[in-house]
Amino acid sequence: MKANRVFVMILLACVVGAPGVPAQDKANSTSKTPAATLKLQVTVIEREGDKKVANLPYTFFVMAGPNSPWTKLRTGSRIPAFGGSEYAYIDVGTNIDARGYTAEDGRYDIALNLERSWVAGEVDITVGKPAPGGPETPAHFKQPIIRQFKTELTFPLRDGQTTEITQSADPTTGRVLSIAVTMNVVK
Repeated sequence: MKANRVFVMILLACVVGAPGVPAQDKANSTSKTPAATLKLQVTVIEREGDKKVANLPYTFFVMAGPNSPWTKLRTGSRIPAFGGSEYAYIDVGTNIDARGYTAEDGRYDIALNLERSWVAGEVDITVGKPAPGGPETPAHFKQPIIRQFKTELTFPLRDGQTTEITQSADPTTGRVLSIAVTMNVVK
């Protein structure tokens, strides 16, 4: 009798618990492609007329998937600048944030944020007025001129493809800055 009760309880538990147990799903052909590792080479090219004056390559890896994280690259220097009565430091260099997304037909969408700043000379700054009984001329010092370029965009690439994504002219100097990106799938 006790064995029958245990059997009925187990049978009842199986019947009642069965609706809560999901059946095994077949592979869904519309599911997203799993994450892939992509190798990106971002090249900043500066030209003055027909002359190439800078060719700066940056290589790093990004994950491409539905919830891929941002990859961040920071490189540069801190430049002293006089601000009021004390020195401050300004970051100059290249900052790149990138992430990848899987797209259709073997393509990947690359989201890229690039910021580049550089010292492009200096300007003479006059500070204060001549002190009574002191030198007749106010103090002079050199302040760096910082140029800057920023772009944020998303673009498609295939494995092994290189594309020029941005081209911009500096309105002061006329130098042309181009950004080229090459993407390879890491296998």
